[in-house]
Amino acid sequence: MSTYLSAAEAAERLGVSRQTLYAYVSRGLLRAHDADDPRERRYRRDEVERLATQRARGRKPKEVAKAALDWGAPVLESAITLILGGRLYYRGEDATRLAESAGVEAVAARLWQCPEDWAFGAEPPPLPAAYQALAPSYAGQGPQQALLPLFAVASGDDATAVWQQDAQRQAAGWGELLRVLFACLLGAPVSGAPLHAQCAAAWELDAAGAALVRQALILCADHELNASSFTARCVASTGASLRAVLIAGLAALSGGRHGGMTARIEAFWDELGDTAEPLSLLRRRLERGEKLPGFGHPLYPDGDVRAAQLLAGILPQRPHWQALVDAVEQLTGQRPSIDFALVALRRHLRLPEGTAFGLFACGRAIGWIAHALEQRADGQLIRPRAAYVGPLPG
Repeated sequence: MSTYLSAAEAAERLGVSRQTLYAYVSRGLLRAHDADDPRERRYRRDEVERLATQRARGRKPKEVAKAALDWGAPVLESAITLILGGRLYYRGEDATRLAESAGVEAVAARLWQCPEDWAFGAEPPPLPAAYQALAPSYAGQGPQQALLPLFAVASGDDATAVWQQDAQRQAAGWGELLRVLFACLLGAPVSGAPLHAQCAAAWELDAAGAALVRQALILCADHELNASSFTARCVASTGASLRAVLIAGLAALSGGRHGGMTARIEAFWDELGDTAEPLSLLRRRLERGEKLPGFGHPLYPDGDVRAAQLLAGILPQRPHWQALVDAVEQLTGQRPSIDFALVALRRHLRLPEGTAFGLFACGRAIGWIAHALEQRADGQLIRPRAAYVGPLPG
């Protein structure tokens, strides 16, 4: 099935005239793409189908609310992250440009809206005895299993509790939580060194490898109202500490349809092997009705810009992996997601198994904190209603 529709096909699917179709484009409801004929434009089938579904729901409140939970209309206001025109922005600044040269701490301070030295200026205290006692029991387990319980015992509530009013002490608490999370990932003492440098030291990376890790952390820092960030906001809205927010975020991230997707991609990659001609293997997988994890993203119909930036520093050195990316795009029209890029980074740098998830979690923790702070400032408890569909009382 073609990925694109002609103008006539798109208008027919939507049940509108071509003039109305063009009006949808001008209003930003649909995007037009170049076609082989310069006089024509084409439209992504998935975008047309999404718009058709939205129009079919009309203005029924229950249907609109239900749809909002599945890549639908925005459900709350935020000034943190914008995804627009296939680009990603952190408080108005292009995230891919920030990833080119900014430090992880600088991006965190930007998202948290605090001075960098407030959050990361002081030397963090050592990890508590409870962590030292628990850590050996998780030796050999990957970050997807170990990071949450280790962080829960390694971190404290007081510095980020809702009753804490000193602005500088609060900011120092945010930075401390992030450093503790990195220490749990790396199995190292908590450190005041730059976060990406801590990773480079633990994994014995050269300058190029350290730069790739820095970019990955920044590109993962936030992504609007994803499942784990929405979870973080819900927890923050109850008045919980930011430690509790990060624990909730880690729990949500672990699922196979979120950060746990990296484990599925690892398995998919192992099944394919390092073949230079993956096209036939991929086609057989699709013919069996199996998916190709790590490709396509509803918010980036022309390709995930985060993945594109990270892979630009990897694929030129890995022609077999480029062949895989090209083959998937040839068969499905889909390009790599950030999850695929994190697994590629893990394999390229020969990092420990599960590090793709760990990098995702440590980077996204920056965004969880930002969302929690924004939700606290809003002061509203997030408490939607359910549309009951069970048996009625007798």
